[in-house]
Order: sequence, then C-alpha cells, then structure tokens
Amino acid sequence: MKVSKQQLHQLIQNKIHSAGLSQEHAGIVADVLVHADARGIHSHGAVRVEYYSERISKGGTNNDPHFTFEKTGPCSAVFDGDNGAGHVAAKLGMDHAIEMAKENGVAVVGVRRIGHSGALSYFVQQAAHAGMIGISVCQSDPMVVPYGGAEVYYGTNPIAFSAPAEGDDIMTFDMATTVQAWGKVLDARSRNVPIPDTWAVDSEGNNTTDPFAVSGLLPIAGPKGYGLMMMVDILSGVLLGLPFGKHVSSMYHDLSAGRELGQLHIVLNPSYFTNEVTFRKHISQVMRELNEIKPAPGVKQVLYPGQGSHMREIENEKNGIDIVDDIYQYLISDDIYQRSYDHKDPFAS
Repeated sequence: MKVSKQQLHQLIQNKIHSAGLSQEHAGIVADVLVHADARGIHSHGAVRVEYYSERISKGGTNNDPHFTFEKTGPCSAVFDGDNGAGHVAAKLGMDHAIEMAKENGVAVVGVRRIGHSGALSYFVQQAAHAGMIGISVCQSDPMVVPYGGAEVYYGTNPIAFSAPAEGDDIMTFDMATTVQAWGKVLDARSRNVPIPDTWAVDSEGNNTTDPFAVSGLLPIAGPKGYGLMMMVDILSGVLLGLPFGKHVSSMYHDLSAGRELGQLHIVLNPSYFTNEVTFRKHISQVMRELNEIKPAPGVKQVLYPGQGSHMREIENEKNGIDIVDDIYQYLISDDIYQRSYDHKDPFAS
C-alpha cells in the first residue's frame, strides 16, 4: 500500500520511541529510514523497524548514550557513539565533519562504537546540502564470501558519495561492495519474490535465486569488489580500533549487546581546491552531459549515478511510498515487535 512520506515518518518514529529511544533520536532514525524508502531503497527503510525496535527494547541499542567528540588534529576527529542508535551518531558525526571542513578545508571523522546506521546516502547528502563533498564508508557483519572462498569473512561494507551542483541540485551515489546489500534480500523475502542468481550463494556455495536459501553474498566484480570491501573494513574498523572482518558482531547474535560498529566520514570543501561556483557549474555539466549520451538499444536514457534513486524520490514524495502490507500492519499495531530476531542465524528473515 502507499503512504505519504509524513505518515510513514510518524509511524516509524512512534514505533522506535515506543521501543525506548527518545523522541529526538527516534525522529532521526525515522528521517534516515524514510529517506531510504522514498528513494526506493526499501532494504534500508521500514523493513528494518521491527529488528531495530527489538534491539532497542532489549538494551542492545543504548537509549541514553553519552556521545563524545574528540578532535585529534586540525582535520581529524573521533566521535564515540556509546552504542547508541547508529543513525543518530552518524548524523551528528557528519555535522561535526562539515563544520571542520568549513574551517580547514578537509575533515576526516571516525564514528565508532555505534549500531547499524542505515542508508549512507543520507549522511553524504548532509555534506552536499552544505556545499561540501561528502564520502562515507562503514563496516557491517560478515555475510560475504571472499573472492574464491566458500566461507563468509567481510560485510557488505558500503561506500557513499555526494557532491553539490548548481542551485539545490546534488549528485549522490551509494552502493554496497556486494552485488546487492543484504537488505535487498530481506526486501525480496518480504515480497516473496526471487533474486537474480548473481547476488548470493546457498550453503553449498552454489548461486541461488531463492532469497530464503542465501548463506553468503557475492562481492561486486569479483576480486575488485573484494578489494573494496577490505579497504572499507580497514578504514571503518581497524583504523578506529574496532573489531574487523569476521570479528565484527553479527546483527542478530545478541540483541542485548551493543554492535560496536564503525563508520568513517570524509568531507572536502571545494573552495579550498578550486573556485566553488565553477565546481558546482561543472558538476551540473557532468549531470547534463551524461543524460545526453546516446543510449544503447533498449535504453530510454542514460542516467548519471544515483539519478534513478533521485527520480524515485521525487515520484514517491508526490504519489506516496509503497510499503508492504505486513510491514504497515506491524507499524500501526501496538506491538514493539512481533517476530524475534534474537540469536538467529545472520541470514534469518
């Protein structure tokens, strides 16, 4: 069914607050989840609320975190999230990074000891809306078979980028270093639809189209994606003194314990490298020129990276956001959660 962006935000905020987060923190979590659903990234939207709510209610997300921000140099800092909601810590960490980049041209802020933070596009867009280039990477629990391997080691370890163009336009790109994020498999399960056989493998290491048979995700472009996820894990895990690789906490292992995850924000102030007006003009030029590229047979138009998500966001803000009926019924119910994820297999629904 379709719901308005405002209605969905209120439903999610109410549920997350009922689970135990403050209204302020629940509102930020809802911001990030609705952002994802509006852009058609349902894997990181309302489908996650039940899991978040159970973890919050069981103490695995700190309801009253003591956030700290420590500058370690003119362009570097560490934000400690005290295992609070990752969405909140990542947002506040990016706020600090933006201010630092305004003053010094560059900012690198490690956000450590946090829970799952959702769609990274939300945070890099904070930077772009402030006239900055935003880059963000984060680690996640082991769900991916290394290139040539038959056991999982790394997570989906996403990378996001956003840059300002002329006026209010921005260009945003957000991707997992797997062929698809785990949340996409969850979304397929919720809709009871098959997945492409290039996304994942079953328990025997064979490619599968059954979302319920998935035992490992596949890296993008074989060894290249494998290298990228290693880089992300080092930047957001090893660099911040956190668990890394197969030692990263599983999403479902113990919902009463903090996740101890890491994320790294990099913010660049274009005015420290070139003329800001010219920079924005050239980003807009890139966007136009990519749209003007002659399309291949069967393709209506060439889009710039992330444009499809932006187009869906415009459409969904106008006509409402599609939400699976079961998820909507859960959101309007009085239940904190209806299905328990606690101590389930990492590939549980």
